[in-house]
Amino acid sequence: MSSSRPSAGKPTIEELRREIDEIDDTIHDLLMRRTLVAERIGAVKGSQERVFLRPGREAVILRRLVARHTGNFPLGALVRIWREMIATLTRLQGPFAVSVYAPEDRRGFWDVARDHFGSFTPMTPVPTAITAVRAVTDGTAAVGVVPVPAEDDADPWWRLLMSNDGKTPRVVARLPFGGRGNGRGDDGDAFAIALVPNEPTGDDRTLVAVELVADISRGRLKDTFDACGLPAVGFVSWFARDSVPGSLLLVEIADFVDAHDPRLGAFADRLSEFLSRLNVIGGYAVPLTLPHDTKKG
Repeated sequence: MSSSRPSAGKPTIEELRREIDEIDDTIHDLLMRRTLVAERIGAVKGSQERVFLRPGREAVILRRLVARHTGNFPLGALVRIWREMIATLTRLQGPFAVSVYAPEDRRGFWDVARDHFGSFTPMTPVPTAITAVRAVTDGTAAVGVVPVPAEDDADPWWRLLMSNDGKTPRVVARLPFGGRGNGRGDDGDAFAIALVPNEPTGDDRTLVAVELVADISRGRLKDTFDACGLPAVGFVSWFARDSVPGSLLLVEIADFVDAHDPRLGAFADRLSEFLSRLNVIGGYAVPLTLPHDTKKG
């Protein structure tokens, strides 16, 4: 004769639900504790910092969590939870708004920005990438989201970053960092720009803008970068109009490089007859590569 009573030692559904409630309370307590710590950080920083953003540290946090993750909880969802929390706590430390390149036919960039900077962060769509850059420059936004440069850009936004002025934004992140969610369209990756310094994370890319006064092949440029210990892994060109002599190239380096890196000086010395300007316009922590099923292992 069968019995509907649970066997000895086997928890009931009510007991399992009570355990979930206890876990939820613990998670909530820790979230409130993390919020208090973030507020203390904001108080320590004070009003001297315009943007309380640390893209490098955020990348290190997420990489560490992904590396220690086990079980069936999807990694993509784990990253999204932490991105939402990081964005919210960043806003608690100071004013934080985002200007997003998102014309009517490119709404996918809005979704990528929302996933990275949080569902409740103030975001404003703008019709051009240059408008997003200027929003950061004039202080109406802490972050601008712009498309990754392409070879056929008629008026590339990245040329506005070719300055050593401390008020010039820099590329600080590549989006999406933790896999693409259910955003609209397929508008490709984006860069985030801000007035914050880049920090090495152990797996980085640097963007170097080069202005040339004479023609030189990409092959020679790559060979020169490589010879100086700067592994060049990508090029985008822009040929100026008649009113502006020369050409510009955006070069992606597979390493962390700051503006004072002696390797840049070595590169400039080797190509001094061709070179007009050489500027580091930012960089980013290499995004996570998650399995297709978004689970680890």
